[in-house]
Amino acid sequence: MRYREDKPEDLARAREEVAAWRSRNPQGTAGQLLADIGHDYHQDYGPVLRSVLFALERHEARIVTGVQGGAR
Repeated sequence: MRYREDKPEDLARAREEVAAWRSRNPQGTAGQLLADIGHDYHQDYGPVLRSVLFALERHEARIVTGVQGGAR
């Protein structure tokens, strides 16, 4: 999949679906995520789904620990 073929609504849908998947599978791995919802996306969208999962987990970890993000 080429970058220019990607649409903003694809990323928005991925964010929603990854968040919903994480709430149903709190101990799930990125591989399980791809197995469960990856078939709904272009075959080359796996890295995007994994990065959305990573960003979601990082954000949730900051909320739990009270760590604020910012420049170093």
